Amino acid sequence: MNSKYNVNEKGFYGDFGGAFIPEMLYPNVEKLRQQYLSITAEQSFQDEFKALLKDYVGRPTPLYYAKRLSEQFNAKIYLKREDLCHTGAHKINNTIGQILLAKRLGKTRIIAETGAGQHGVATATVCALMGLQCIVYMGEVDIERQAPNVARMKMLGAEVRPATSGSKTLKDATNEAIRDWISNPEDTFYIIGSVVGPHPYPDMVARFQSVISEEIKSQLLEKENRENPDYVIACVGGGSNAAGAFYHFLDEENVKLIAVEAAGKGIDSGESAATSVLGKIGIIHGSKTLLMQTNDGQITEPYSISAGLDYPGVGPMHANLYQTQRAEFIAITDDDAMQSGIELAQTEGIIPAIETAHAFAVLKHKKFEPNDIVIINLSGRGDKDLNTYINYFKL
Repeated sequence: MNSKYNVNEKGFYGDFGGAFIPEMLYPNVEKLRQQYLSITAEQSFQDEFKALLKDYVGRPTPLYYAKRLSEQFNAKIYLKREDLCHTGAHKINNTIGQILLAKRLGKTRIIAETGAGQHGVATATVCALMGLQCIVYMGEVDIERQAPNVARMKMLGAEVRPATSGSKTLKDATNEAIRDWISNPEDTFYIIGSVVGPHPYPDMVARFQSVISEEIKSQLLEKENRENPDYVIACVGGGSNAAGAFYHFLDEENVKLIAVEAAGKGIDSGESAATSVLGKIGIIHGSKTLLMQTNDGQITEPYSISAGLDYPGVGPMHANLYQTQRAEFIAITDDDAMQSGIELAQTEGIIPAIETAHAFAVLKHKKFEPNDIVIINLSGRGDKDLNTYINYFKL
């Protein structure tokens, strides 16, 4: 899909993107860049990918009209139910695509990084499905706060390796995964969990996740007799669920895109992950993007109550959407997100992942017209966050 908001032939979204990688990784990434489009376009690949999305993941996921929420906020609010995917989040769409690529490239060993654990679970799941070795790097802090997902990964046969440096969260897990990849370039495929990393990863992940917006268009046509909503809202850490939800609307300028970041304890509190506001141009994990950093270029530790949003950067596609003002970026605090999470549970009977709860908090900050069609990408379910909810609300 040619779009001024999609990647160009050099691997950039406007000023952002590219592949800034150690020489050792160059052959791996270059081979992937040269082949990913032709492999994924093959009929046999598409047939296998679509069959697995349908019969294994459970797609299409419903587009659900949230009646009580719509009445409360005086707009037509639909929820794209990615929480109903196998494994409980949108992550599986991408891991299935990447594992099929890895197999066609003859790789036998899979590595991944994970924050909230959803991507780790999704990677462990597809490795079990395809019979490939799986090693997941996860920050020590995240291992503690996402214990159920760690148990799932181990049950699925993955080895979970703790990252013990830095803030012991997602950034550090990614660093460890990249070190592993440099040491094992021949047999190893790195399944990246978001629209981050060196080109072609951001584009590849966005394409695999674009099934979300593709389904939204056809489902909305059926329900409202129009393909395009007025708003699409999604939370952004690295930004894969947002990339998938926005993808087929990027050039539809009348569809307003809202990307929701984690303000943590407040944008100016020193404990935040609001990259668009706090970030400056820099390079992280092989890509030029907006990045939270000190004046001398050291990466600042991000913070969010949600393990999936505390990344110090944002994917290059989103950095470009922010710079061109194609998407509006809103930062939501921990307290706002937690409140919206429990309100969704008690209004619609759906407990969202805390990452996703950030997107719902936007409803209190934006004024909608009664006929506005607002789609919120409900990117994951809240089972993994029950302990955080319990502790926060003293349940």
